[in-house]
Amino acid sequence: MNKILTAALLTTLAVPAIANAEISDSLPSGLGVKHVVTVAAPASKVYASLLKVGRWWSPDHTYSKQAANLSLTARPGGCFCEKLANGGGAIHSTVTRVEPGSLLIMVGGLGPLAGAGVTGAMTWALEPIDPKTTKLTMTYNVGGYLQGGLATMAAPVDKTLGEQVARLKMFAETGKPTAN
Repeated sequence: MNKILTAALLTTLAVPAIANAEISDSLPSGLGVKHVVTVAAPASKVYASLLKVGRWWSPDHTYSKQAANLSLTARPGGCFCEKLANGGGAIHSTVTRVEPGSLLIMVGGLGPLAGAGVTGAMTWALEPIDPKTTKLTMTYNVGGYLQGGLATMAAPVDKTLGEQVARLKMFAETGKPTAN
């Protein structure tokens, strides 16, 4: 595992309250996390914000420590990728399903899970509550082999993804991923 990413994943960060967050499963062979928030923005704006991942994802949870190096191509086979120094790069996940304005599904092992024998399915579902408000649900289900078991990663994965959901919510509402 990449020690920097593991440390970043385990770092305690102040995260705004999430309307509904849970570790839905935590087993030696898999884990599941779910975060649900209400975003004060139309679903089309939340979706457009989601695709600007380099503007809201925390730089602490990248290899390069620069969120601007992230990109997300919303088409089947598209990439949630990161540019690295000297022409390097990383595929964080691959897009498998796109329904513009309402759904984006990607598969891959994020962060320290990338080097393990696992894969995960991450779903971003957007449901309009009214014309100016959206229910955003992010789920990440991971299965496979990790020395010591995946249950050990459930809490840090939940915390890290909760931070990203909170940053996306803030970005969609204000144009900035944090209150600072």
